[in-house]
Amino acid sequence: MKITVISGSHRENSQSEKVARHIEKTLKEQGVCDETWLFSLAGNPLPLWDEGIWNDDPQWNELLGPISEQLKSSDGFVVVSPEWHGQAPAGLKNFFLMWTSKGEELAHKPALIVTVSSADGGAYPVAELRMSSYKNSRICYIPEHVIVRNVESVLNSNPDDNNAGADEYFRARILYALKLLREYALALATVRASGAADLSVYRNGM
Repeated sequence: MKITVISGSHRENSQSEKVARHIEKTLKEQGVCDETWLFSLAGNPLPLWDEGIWNDDPQWNELLGPISEQLKSSDGFVVVSPEWHGQAPAGLKNFFLMWTSKGEELAHKPALIVTVSSADGGAYPVAELRMSSYKNSRICYIPEHVIVRNVESVLNSNPDDNNAGADEYFRARILYALKLLREYALALATVRASGAADLSVYRNGM
């Protein structure tokens, strides 16, 4: 089983990427899956969507091809998003526009939403992603999600930088959610194998 972790912050050395790397490390160390891949949006590696994607533009194919193969080979996803101005970052929303044409990358695969806040926020990106990023991609967000609040004080490699009680809680809660994601990945594999989710019949959601 392969789980891909998507770090949705545009910023270099962001707290979101710190959380994403902790999640990837946990997946490996706890044996939740056999393989991981972390894709970071730091530095905006993806240009804004344009119609060239629909027209098999060679430049788009060259850029997206390797990413597409990683996503196609994934059984589930963790989407890590900071809360910026009460919303998910533009680059993360742009990411979902890339994978809506055929749907093979994300469709009918489970995803865990993990949001990040430097204070007590983090709820708005959960609602936004559940509402607007699944329609054509067909990604399946599981009911469980994690909001990492006061993120600077948890999940740091140096224990002295952590609020001990909060750090212990978030490490345990993340592991719980990842184990649940694994079970959804196993279950949804049978849905995709059944042939009922034929993406050639209705390419776009309603």
